[in-house]
Amino acid sequence: MYKINEIFYSLQGEGYHSGTPAVFVRFSGCNLRCAFCDTQHQDGQMMSVQEIVDEVNNYPVAPLLVLTGGEPSLFIDVAFVAELKQKTNKTIAIETNGTRPLPNNLDWVTLSPKSAFEGGNLEPCVLTHCDELKVVYLGQDLAQYNGIEARHRFLQPCFCEDEVQRKANMKACVEAVMQNPGWRLSLQVHRVLNIP
Repeated sequence: MYKINEIFYSLQGEGYHSGTPAVFVRFSGCNLRCAFCDTQHQDGQMMSVQEIVDEVNNYPVAPLLVLTGGEPSLFIDVAFVAELKQKTNKTIAIETNGTRPLPNNLDWVTLSPKSAFEGGNLEPCVLTHCDELKVVYLGQDLAQYNGIEARHRFLQPCFCEDEVQRKANMKACVEAVMQNPGWRLSLQVHRVLNIP
């Protein structure tokens, strides 16, 4: 059984797959305590793999299934991913903080290390390879990510409710990308469009 915060259909709003229709399976529970986290970890219901599959299959046209959280690597394994692949026929992606090893049968790994932030530095990032490195940018030295092999690198401004700070975060992130062209800008498109 898995504690699931929510399962919903929307567009991927961030990173490489931005704009792609996707089903999101959001797990409750994380080993970090980032101040900007948008998951209510106390919420959720216990679901079996088959119940998760049944809910995901309510959205048959979505090509992408995103395991997110929380931190999904705390809960999933090779058998879980294999069952999702077999029974949903979707590309299986994960969004992870990189503090745990991952099953080797995932189709896409988005690594978003949080070790540069208070509450996110409770455990070190152990992953060194990913398809997509997506860093929430708050002015940290980007050299700390040089040891991570990634096909794509994205900087994303940290979202906050305060409009002045949000604009400052955006400006700093744009400047960082312009000074470091190995990175691309990732915006949270779902916030712009006001969709889940």
